[in-house]
Amino acid sequence: MTAEVKRRRSQRLEVRTTPEDRELIDRAVEVSGTDLTEFVIANLTVAAHRILADRSEFVLDAGSRRAWEQVNRNRARDLPGLRDLMRRPSPFIEE
Repeated sequence: MTAEVKRRRSQRLEVRTTPEDRELIDRAVEVSGTDLTEFVIANLTVAAHRILADRSEFVLDAGSRRAWEQVNRNRARDLPGLRDLMRRPSPFIEE
């Protein structure tokens, strides 16, 4: 088996564009020296990872990290409305 394993592509993705967007994309594909599929997959997966990254982790500079840690050291506030809500039976549990 080679170091680069080709994955079998079996899912189709269709996209509508304006003529201007398509011309721009086609020029970028040509300049990148790849084909349309490789170009689209590479750029869409990078964009998807970037968008999803802040939903799984976040990075703080030193000052922001200290501020975050200070907030987390504070005692939790007493929120009577939230406490009452948490005591109610879940509407999602079937009895």
